[in-house]
Amino acid sequence: MNILISTSSFARYSREPLNRLEGWGASYCLNAKGRKLTEEEIASLLGDVDGLIAGTEPLTRNVLRQAPRLKVISRCGTGLDNVDLDAAAELGIDVRNTPEAHVDAVAELTLAAILDVLRHVTESDRGVRNGEWRKLMGRLLRGKTVGLIGLGRVGRRLIELLEPFEVAILATDPREDREYADGRGVEYVNLDDLLERADVVSLHCPYSEGIRHLIDAGRLGRMRPGAVLVNCARGGLVDEEALAEALRSGSIGGAHIDTFEREPYEGPLTQVHNVTLTPHIGSYAVEGRVRMEREAVENLIESMSNGGRE
Repeated sequence: MNILISTSSFARYSREPLNRLEGWGASYCLNAKGRKLTEEEIASLLGDVDGLIAGTEPLTRNVLRQAPRLKVISRCGTGLDNVDLDAAAELGIDVRNTPEAHVDAVAELTLAAILDVLRHVTESDRGVRNGEWRKLMGRLLRGKTVGLIGLGRVGRRLIELLEPFEVAILATDPREDREYADGRGVEYVNLDDLLERADVVSLHCPYSEGIRHLIDAGRLGRMRPGAVLVNCARGGLVDEEALAEALRSGSIGGAHIDTFEREPYEGPLTQVHNVTLTPHIGSYAVEGRVRMEREAVENLIESMSNGGRE
């Protein structure tokens, strides 16, 4: 079996996943670029590949058509918006993901991001490094209202992490779990109501073309003055140009963005002082990353051992 591992940092922190592949008898090739592959690059590598351990590179219909032997795409991560699922189904390619492994890492980064922006930690660090001794007055998280756009695994874990801060939780999700909400004191509201009431807005929903720029200029305008926006979910959910303008104008207080519509990101947010930008590091905690890679390998082996189907 020929396996391509296209995610860029695979096995950097533990060789265990590669040992498992070798023990299974597979030959494999790692991503030699050290970055996310382009559509042309991934297509050029798939001609004789039986299984793919995938990152976030675009696995379009055009790409998959150039992979005649491909039986399984095992996504090292949870999001599948980079995979043409209809094309994969038509071509008989099984698609798996690792929906649990990233949860703690993303939830903890989100909490760190909220605290960072409220207390201007990164912004203050920049000032000191630039020779400025300027004390920025921050705000407490305790007692605030936090709005979660999406209440899946990461959102629920974040709620657990927020418990000591005694915050009020608002949530919007197309699939409302009333039993969970009642047990956790979560109030389901529509999106506009959430934006108007929350001091902190955090995105935890998958991306699809239907919700591209879900947070656009109009919805940014609905947010409370001084409110904080955090996106550690998926790129494309936030209109980055509109966010840059909202931050410059002071209509919202600050933001942390970890995922971008186009990565690596080089857009206008890099010129805005009251936003923290991180390079899609949500899952980049050693413990979570190793678990994710291990589960991606096990998913691949299980699927291929079953002939490429569940």
